[in-house]
Amino acid sequence: MAEESSFDGSEKEEIASSGNGFGDLASMDSIESRWVTQDEDDDSVNGADDDDDDDDDEFYGTGLESEDEEVSEHRLLIRTGRRVDSFDVEALEVPGASRIDYEDLTVGRRVLLAFQTLGVVFGDVGTSPLYTFSVMFSKSPVKEKEDVIGALSLVLYTLLLIPLIKYVLVVLWANDDGEGGTFALYSLISRHAKISLIPNQLRSDTRISSFRLKVPCPELERSLNLKEKLENSLVLKKMLLVLVLAGTAMVIADGVVTPAMSVMSAVGGLKVGVDAVEQDQVVMISVAFLVILFSLQKYGTSKMGLVVGPALLLWFCCLAGIGIHNLLKYDKSVYRAFNPIHIYYFFQRNSINAWYALGGCILCATGSEALFADLCYFSVRSVQLTFVCLVLPCLMLGYMGQAAYLMENHADASQAFFSSVPGAAFWPVLFIANVAALIASRTMTTATFSCIKQSTALGCFPRLKIIHTSRKFMGQIYIPVLNWFLLAVCLVVVCSISSINEIGNAYGMAELGVMMTTTILVTLIMLLIWQINIVVVTAFLIVFLGVELIFFSSVIASVGDGSWIILVFAVIMFGIMYVWNYGSKIRYETEVEQKMSMDLMRELGSNLGTIRAPGIGLLYNELVKGVPAIFGHFLTTLPAIHSMVIFVCIKYVPVPVVPQNERFLFRRVCTKSYHLFRCIARYGYKDVRKENHQVFEQLLIESLEKFIRREAQERSLESDGRNDSDSEEDFSGSTLVMGPNGSMYSMGVPLLSEYRDLNKPITELNSSSNHTSHHPFDTSSESSVSEAEQSLERELSFIHKAKEIGVVYLLGHGDIRARKDSWFVKKLVINYFYAFLRKNCRRGTANLSVPQSHLMKVDMTYMV
Repeated sequence: MAEESSFDGSEKEEIASSGNGFGDLASMDSIESRWVTQDEDDDSVNGADDDDDDDDDEFYGTGLESEDEEVSEHRLLIRTGRRVDSFDVEALEVPGASRIDYEDLTVGRRVLLAFQTLGVVFGDVGTSPLYTFSVMFSKSPVKEKEDVIGALSLVLYTLLLIPLIKYVLVVLWANDDGEGGTFALYSLISRHAKISLIPNQLRSDTRISSFRLKVPCPELERSLNLKEKLENSLVLKKMLLVLVLAGTAMVIADGVVTPAMSVMSAVGGLKVGVDAVEQDQVVMISVAFLVILFSLQKYGTSKMGLVVGPALLLWFCCLAGIGIHNLLKYDKSVYRAFNPIHIYYFFQRNSINAWYALGGCILCATGSEALFADLCYFSVRSVQLTFVCLVLPCLMLGYMGQAAYLMENHADASQAFFSSVPGAAFWPVLFIANVAALIASRTMTTATFSCIKQSTALGCFPRLKIIHTSRKFMGQIYIPVLNWFLLAVCLVVVCSISSINEIGNAYGMAELGVMMTTTILVTLIMLLIWQINIVVVTAFLIVFLGVELIFFSSVIASVGDGSWIILVFAVIMFGIMYVWNYGSKIRYETEVEQKMSMDLMRELGSNLGTIRAPGIGLLYNELVKGVPAIFGHFLTTLPAIHSMVIFVCIKYVPVPVVPQNERFLFRRVCTKSYHLFRCIARYGYKDVRKENHQVFEQLLIESLEKFIRREAQERSLESDGRNDSDSEEDFSGSTLVMGPNGSMYSMGVPLLSEYRDLNKPITELNSSSNHTSHHPFDTSSESSVSEAEQSLERELSFIHKAKEIGVVYLLGHGDIRARKDSWFVKKLVINYFYAFLRKNCRRGTANLSVPQSHLMKVDMTYMV
């Protein structure tokens, strides 16, 4: 059940560790005890919402802004206890939360978790030896042994630079409370700077315990300057959004080309074992495998991870074993490739062909982004441990073994991997390779699902049906529509581009697009959040972005070979996301402009100019402030309105999860006699919304009752006649105390001037205020307390009676249409593209499974 502290945002902000190392800055698991800040003078969001226009500034602040606007306020650091950091409604029947507690895992459980990462995270990068050398030497043919050494040196240092140093040692620490991927980075930045184009941020959002703010450090001034530039520049906001959407489009494209490349390269080994097999037959078998692959996707990561883990372990052992065999049998001198001078010699001998070969070399790092995007399934340490101790050594041995074989067999470069397999082991290895390829395809598909869910929650992708495949672990999801869509596009790619070399070029293009986006976003995180030395940040940006741009120049030069199909697909996905975000922004701004004025609400009176029928009406809308215009449409359309109306806003905040005791934020709309409330139900982009309507109603009503009790308690403790419960009160002088669960409570006791000593502890202030405020012979105070108790009981009784009569869901479906005098492009985007997406997306109330008898819907069209 929601705690009382949740109704004003649970006034605290987490302070991350203040070191300069990547590990110190991470502190990704939020279950540990923490230091939080406490405002003695805080703007409470209780009280009556008599005039929304007067307190707009209270709502539109995120990240550090609340700190900047309240620098004059007294702030205390208080150590809180361990917090639960997730809310999965399926887990309501079980005490505690469903989050994986990595810190409390046993050694056996850690090993099992690391074992599962093989099948879920490392399948993509693990199958890269199937095609890397084949694509490289198709662009730069082997002329002498030194070409093999040079190509091997390129591959080895690419593996060390991008997957190991960039992703495993740096980028993994930039996760958003365990969530990885492009939108997780964007969410992390959004939490520290107000960069969202949809103006629905609340200052209370920054008090959710999932928000993490750093202790001031010498780099803080630079960070604040960057934050100010991002927030004040609309151009920078749009550029950052375009960058994130482009990176996400490349992730989706990667989810298409990864299965095509992995499966076709594995099935292509049949041409080495059976001379009669032609390319057309390879394509047909690949199509069959892909259909099977995407059909198994619905069984989820947890179930499949235990199945495919042993298969991937066997695959990596095969890579290492074949590599050692070839090193001993053919040429052990390939270890010379660890000297980077051979890269220079390779370019010196092959010039332009060596540059084209970079497009094949980057394929050895494919799957690096999946390490990060699939992080939500596992901990950072388990991924790092598995990569460093098993994956990287096996990959390096595999590549060195292929190079040793090619030193004496230049003609087999087109099928380097399968040609290097010893004859007796060929068919078992072929079978294991195909299984590994299917697993690798799942790796990027699961990463795509995670990225789409994050982008949907942050308002950048149409809502789709999401199935949670695990009752134990959050974040393990399956999106049916997207799954079959990816299959269809993948089959088109396989059938239209039958050459591994052309698919490899498209593969490299998609991977590099995501890699460059990640590099730029992590650089912003280093400056804005980690606040590390500028020299380190500059070195990271120059080295990694420079290397990736060099690789990208190679693959983009070959875009005419057929890889343009993937580029077109990525552009289409980018267009869908941009149109959805643009339309959502326009619609929200229009609803804000046309909201009902509070003056009109006062003129209508407590009966709202109509008949108030018994019962509770939950009016769903997207406004976080004000009375939506659709409510006026209900008043004029319906013959009566419910005796109690609650404006419910389902709002996603840029955090992975919102704890249940911080989920609901209540305000009173108008005076008490109106019986109007606003409820903002806050969810993180990782939260599961699968509650049925009875559970949701129970949670909401119980939370409302606690809000009203707390409001009455605060008003009863106010001094000197400030006991008018029908007006909004200023609680800026209230005292904050902390409950046994670590939650903050505003007791509403005004601090007298002589007690506003900033050096006194909070316990002194409490005792002093209580001593002065409650005189034992103050009969007027006792009388007012008695009246307040009676008023409280009457209102609670009113709520209970209304609840017994029934709850009705009032759905206001607001559409937007472009005005006749609008530009043609705007009409096309709003009236056709956005309207089509909105018509075919999943409704926000679909998760509640509300019976039709409890639904009332009114449509309204806004002209924009």
